[in-house]
Amino acid sequence: MNYHWDWAFFFQETDDGLKYIDWVISGMGWTTAVSLSALAIALLVGSVLGVMRTTPSKLLVAIGDTYVDIFRNVPLIVQLFMWFFVVPELVPESIGLWMKQDLPYFVTAVIGLGLYTAARIAEQVKSGINALARGQRFAGLALGFTEWQTYRYVRLPMAYRIVLPALTSEAMNIFKNSAVTYAVGILELYFQYKQIIEKTSQVLEITIVVTLTYFVLAFAMNRLLGFIEKRTRVPGLITGGSGGH
Repeated sequence: MNYHWDWAFFFQETDDGLKYIDWVISGMGWTTAVSLSALAIALLVGSVLGVMRTTPSKLLVAIGDTYVDIFRNVPLIVQLFMWFFVVPELVPESIGLWMKQDLPYFVTAVIGLGLYTAARIAEQVKSGINALARGQRFAGLALGFTEWQTYRYVRLPMAYRIVLPALTSEAMNIFKNSAVTYAVGILELYFQYKQIIEKTSQVLEITIVVTLTYFVLAFAMNRLLGFIEKRTRVPGLITGGSGGH
């Protein structure tokens, strides 16, 4: 193989006055920002949907199930294109123009990735709630809690402990799924990866660096949530092990 290795190219100056290593660092920053912001949305919306799907209300269950069925069965990149190109045409014209001209691409990408991941987290939260003994709900009601208070103070705190390993996997996946946002103009890590290859043709070096960067980001999230799992573990409660993959 007559490949010419050149690790020094990372420190060569580009047309914009930056170095290629600066492009990598910038991409890593955008990837982190998109992923963490989308994860916050996914946890909030996914938790609400997970609770809705375990309530006695058939209407709430139907709404939650419909959401999960739609968002889990449409590819992420198609959903992003829907948010960027289709939704602005379906809303009132003034709102559509605002979405196309003034709303930052970052916000739309975060919403798209967050709502996609929320459908997956909703499944985890629902499973965690259903895994609890029914007596916990009845005990909460007997203490005078309303149905929603039993979720807030009794059922959800325990359900999160049960599904934390699965949530760890989703948190790691969101860093990898964020690569799709390059298709709608987000200057994240994969976008910079493609740019650097086009500019330099140093495919192997940049591929190794980007691969290691994704690994470090996902592994850091794995270790953080693994630490949280250990600190919040209830003695005698089986949670399925630390740090899902």
